[in-house]
Amino acid sequence: MDLLNTLVDKGLRRELPTREEALAVLATSDDDLLDVVAAAGKVRRHWFGRRVKLNYLVNLKSGLCPEDCSYCSQRLGSTAGILKYTWLKPDEASRAAAAGLAGGAKRVCLVASGRGPTDRDVDRVSETIKAIKDQNESVEVCACLGLLSDGQAERLREAGADAYNHNLNTSEETYADITTTHTYADRVDTVRKAHAAGLSACSGLIAGMGESDEDLVDVVYSLRRLDPDSVPVNFLIPVEGTPLAKEWNLTPQRCLRILAMVRFVCPDVEVRIAGGREVHLRSMQPLALNLANSIFLGDYLTTEGQAGQADLDMIADAGFEVEGAGEVTLPEHRASAGCGSHEAAGGCGSHDSGGACGSHGSGGVCGSVPAPQPNEARTDLVAVRRRGAGTDLAPNA
Repeated sequence: MDLLNTLVDKGLRRELPTREEALAVLATSDDDLLDVVAAAGKVRRHWFGRRVKLNYLVNLKSGLCPEDCSYCSQRLGSTAGILKYTWLKPDEASRAAAAGLAGGAKRVCLVASGRGPTDRDVDRVSETIKAIKDQNESVEVCACLGLLSDGQAERLREAGADAYNHNLNTSEETYADITTTHTYADRVDTVRKAHAAGLSACSGLIAGMGESDEDLVDVVYSLRRLDPDSVPVNFLIPVEGTPLAKEWNLTPQRCLRILAMVRFVCPDVEVRIAGGREVHLRSMQPLALNLANSIFLGDYLTTEGQAGQADLDMIADAGFEVEGAGEVTLPEHRASAGCGSHEAAGGCGSHDSGGACGSHGSGGVCGSVPAPQPNEARTDLVAVRRRGAGTDLAPNA
């Protein structure tokens, strides 16, 4: 297929595909799916070999959030029966992190619900980072605390944080349909604050919220311009008690196409399969390792994930290997900090997007992509987390 040969060539050169090409990946047929995975797999292996980076989530503060993000079980007005607790103490968070590190994780992601941290919250998280690094000096720590105020990213960096996560989630055009208590521009501003402070930026998306193919391409192109080092791809977990509980729009095949499109647009960044892989990819998860080079180990913030040992077995059985603590995740040209100030003019190594088709509906593939077929609701695969952080039960790692 000429399209796939072109995309592989561009991916190996870090050249941005056109919008038509990105949309065409999402529009491929099931008959062509393995060819799409194989092509994107060539790009993945060129930059990351067969290594899989393991990440581990620690939910420092669960629920009680004043924001109204429709996808979130911790949102204002949520009736989901999730765990709710205030800030974990540093030693509690350190013990939770240790379980993930023992399971092979090399990055710990410290997450707290809320619009954004107060200065006191930054102090708390700083103490937690120190407690974790005192026990595991080589661990990477990523903070995810919401919208940042001026100076807070710098304080987190001084405390030892290596990265900051703040996802764009969906396209700018449709963002207000998902969240009204803050804006898309607020999210972009926080990613830029992380970059400016010298933190490795982590920013991704959520698929399956009823968005169009154009929306998916829009948000991935926006991420390319922001140039994060890692891009988590979440697949909506429709939790009862949230506005999107009835949104079952994904199939395993569509999830694979989305991951392939992200890999082609962001060839040399850490693409992470994040929340929802067990629910939507299901038995196709091992195939997705040919596209993404990073996953979360064990449970998520408020829902349960696949058993940690099952994750390790899946990686080995698929012919991949867990990335070691001493291995550098990113390709040399990114890891060496040669990307400058990460301005949003096209991203490190990008070749601008001047060849893109521009506005939606301009002919060809753009504007003519068929709607995805809805998936059968698999509520049996959605389980609220009842172990780990905030409980007396051992975590899943």
